[in-house]
Amino acid sequence: MSPEARRTPGLARRLACAAYELLILAALVLVATFPFLAIVGDATGGLRRHLLQAWVLVVVGAYLVGFWTRGGQTLAMKTWRIRLESGDGGPVGTARALRRYLLALAGGAALGVGFLWAFLDRDGQFLHDRLAGTRLVDAPPANGCR
Repeated sequence: MSPEARRTPGLARRLACAAYELLILAALVLVATFPFLAIVGDATGGLRRHLLQAWVLVVVGAYLVGFWTRGGQTLAMKTWRIRLESGDGGPVGTARALRRYLLALAGGAALGVGFLWAFLDRDGQFLHDRLAGTRLVDAPPANGCR
């Protein structure tokens, strides 16, 4: 199928996928926080708090970038049959996936403007996808699944 023929998943489906992704990320952050606290100790204030926040961003980024570059799908994206690909329909490289992650963080920090952009975009893509040269597309079902 040509890259132009691939459909963008509906916004409701992408938001449902994002909600599922947040559950997975919450579990990941919970598990990743244990070793940090065991090494650093109390991280409720000062520099330790900022180090914990940076650690969480690194762990979440490693999860997302890792999955996006190895098949284009996180666990939630596989469930909702959504795949990330580069603008030309090919796989997403590490630099592009990292750029997408950082742009998505910025778009979320800017009161969600990067995500609200999908309502204005001609293809329904998020702003971070537009800027990173990536896009979300419908993924075919796994072999033998309907």
